[in-house]
Amino acid sequence: MSNSLTEQLQTLVAKDAADGIDRAVVGAVIDHGGSVLVLQRRPDEEFLPGLWELPSGKVEEGEDLLTALHREVAEETGLEVAEVTGYLGSFDYTSGSGRRTRQHTFTVSVAQPGPLTLSEHSDHAWISRVDERPVSHNVADLLTKHLATT
Repeated sequence: MSNSLTEQLQTLVAKDAADGIDRAVVGAVIDHGGSVLVLQRRPDEEFLPGLWELPSGKVEEGEDLLTALHREVAEETGLEVAEVTGYLGSFDYTSGSGRRTRQHTFTVSVAQPGPLTLSEHSDHAWISRVDERPVSHNVADLLTKHLATT
């Protein structure tokens, strides 16, 4: 990991603490040939049922952001992150349990784009336009930013 990325991650964690964020979440924009992977939340979920989202999940106690990112991508998709290629940004929300949450989203490449093994979602899609699947406005903003640069 480069020194600049290490410093950026330390700054993000310090800002989370200063802003009173209760829970950090990491998200991954996995791009393959100009298409980005999105996952559909199960329809029986209590929080945002059926919504399409990026592979993402909470940072566990004692984990740093990148360790959590690698773990979450593997758990939710069965894919292996080959490289973290950049930091796309963050957004804040209130979780289903009422916690102040900040999702830090990174662009990543994977060793192989498939096959996928979904563990927590009901479906997946590779999209090249934000309007192909219903995503939250926060995810739409990040995807618009990413897709404009590819």
